[in-house]
Amino acid sequence: MWDVPVNMGCVEISRAGGPEVLVWNHRPVPRPGLGEVLIRVEAAGVNRPDCFQRAGFYPAPPDASDLPGLEVAGEVMAVGEGVTLWEEGDRVCALLAGGGYAEYCVAPALTCLPWPRDFTAIMAAALPETFFTVWSNVFERAALKPGETLLVQGGSSGIGTTAIQMAHHLGHRVFVTAGSAEKCAACVDLGAERAINYKEEDFLEVIREVTQGRGVDVILDMVGGDYLPREIKALAEDGRLVLIAFLRGSKGQLDLADLMRRRLTVTGSTLRSRSTGFKGEIARQLQARIWPLLDQKLIQPVIHQTFPLQHASLAHELMESSAHTGKIVLTVRPS
Repeated sequence: MWDVPVNMGCVEISRAGGPEVLVWNHRPVPRPGLGEVLIRVEAAGVNRPDCFQRAGFYPAPPDASDLPGLEVAGEVMAVGEGVTLWEEGDRVCALLAGGGYAEYCVAPALTCLPWPRDFTAIMAAALPETFFTVWSNVFERAALKPGETLLVQGGSSGIGTTAIQMAHHLGHRVFVTAGSAEKCAACVDLGAERAINYKEEDFLEVIREVTQGRGVDVILDMVGGDYLPREIKALAEDGRLVLIAFLRGSKGQLDLADLMRRRLTVTGSTLRSRSTGFKGEIARQLQARIWPLLDQKLIQPVIHQTFPLQHASLAHELMESSAHTGKIVLTVRPS
C-alpha cells in the first residue's frame, strides 16, 4: 500500500432530511478487501439516488458504506487480495454501492474502468452511474435493437444526456422530453432528433407525429406516475417501457388489454443492489462498446457545475432544483 493516511475527510448524512443534514466529518480510511481496490478520490459524481438516500428513502445495501456517493474517479492506492485487473498508480473511475463522498473509498475491482483518453478526474467521475444505468436498462433490459427508436423522459438530466449520446452514436433515432427551450436545444445538440418541451407540448402527440403514428420502440422513463398511460400509447407494437425512477409517483394506471393486444413490455430496475458480478459484466461491455467512443471524443459527459466536496449540500440543492443540464460533480482535495 502506498502512503495512505489513517483518517480521511468525508461527508456524512447526519439524519434524514434536506441538504443541510450533509455534514463534514473524519473517519478511518477504509482498507480494500477481497477483490477490492482502494482509491484516492479526486472527484465524485452527484446523482438523484444520493438525494433519496439523504432524505431517508433509499438506504444503502447492508454490505455498503453508509456514506453517499455512487461514482468516483481517482488513483488506485492499494489492491486487495485476488485483484489482477489493476495496480497501484492506475487511474480509474468506479461504480460504488456507497462511500464516494470521501477522500478515499474502496471499490470492487470489477466495477472500475480506466479513464478515457485525455479525460480529467471531473469528466471521469461523471461516467459510471449514468453509463452503467443506461447500458443495463436501454441496451440490455429493454434490448434496443439496430434500427429501433428511443424516447428518453428527462433528456437534460445526467441519465438523459448519456442516453442521447449513447443511442445516437450507436445509430438510433432519439427523442427526448425536457422542461425548457434551452434544455431542449442542448438535447438536440447532443444528438436528439426532436426535443419536446413538456411544459408546452404533449409528448404523445409529438411522438405520433414524428413516427407517422407508429410510436417508439423503447422508452426510458424516470417520471412514472400519471405519465404511464400516455407512455403506453406512445409505444410501437412490441415496444418496451423501462422505468428507473418515479419522480411523479410510484403508482400509475395501465390498460392491460392494450399491453396484450400490442405485445408491450413494462419493466424496471435498480442498479445499486445488483451483484458485483452483474455490474462487472456491464463494465466489460461498456469498455468494449462505449469506451472507444469516449476515447475518440464522440461521446462526452456534460458537466453542469462542480462543487468542493465540503459543499455537497449546495450540490444537492442544485440537483433537487432540476435547474441543471447534465452532471453535477464534487471535487476532492485532501483536508
